[in-house]
Amino acid sequence: MRRVDPQHHSLGQFFQEEIASPLGLDFYIRLPEEVSNSRLAKIERSNPATMMLKPNPFVLAFLNPRTLTHRAFWKNPGMGIPFDSQRIYARNLEVPSIGGVGTARAIAKAYSVFASGGKELGLRLETLQALMAPALPPLHGFYDECMKRELYLSLGFTKPSLGFLYDTPGVFGTPGSGGSLGFADPQAGVGYAYVTNLLGSKQGSDPRELALRDAFFRSIGLELPTSK
Repeated sequence: MRRVDPQHHSLGQFFQEEIASPLGLDFYIRLPEEVSNSRLAKIERSNPATMMLKPNPFVLAFLNPRTLTHRAFWKNPGMGIPFDSQRIYARNLEVPSIGGVGTARAIAKAYSVFASGGKELGLRLETLQALMAPALPPLHGFYDECMKRELYLSLGFTKPSLGFLYDTPGVFGTPGSGGSLGFADPQAGVGYAYVTNLLGSKQGSDPRELALRDAFFRSIGLELPTSK
């Protein structure tokens, strides 16, 4: 981001100035000091015992200190970033991979702008078409060595793949840790978001999120598309 942006902004600064502020989003990639503890939900860790009831390659790698998965989630800089016993959440620390703090409404609104033409942000048609295009396979295929599964990625977003999103052309978004999910569905013209402070242990398609997604699509007169 710093290399391509003429003003050399960090990702958090760019997001705040180009997306969050223009849209009035209550979302930050670097939580400022003025956000009080009373507005923050404390993150509750998932139960390790629950993860081991049905261990999969990701869980086994996640718990093994020798693996790339463990190093990525715990050492770089690690999933401990959100946990601050004194202040609920660490402030003034920009970690885009796990440091986004905000409301489901804000995430859904951002995605809805991308799903409905992007006029509020002056997005070009070419940009939207690139985001909606199918993911191109890397040289060695879609298998993600960190997540231990096939994962379709394009331009920083997740595309429909087994357990993530659903099989509708043009959909793009990204899952968050513990079961959170946000996405844009240009075909339906909607943005969607689910967040939770009680981290789940299922990798993709958290049952809590699926129930909400099903209710969401039924509320707008559509059936939940089949997961790919």
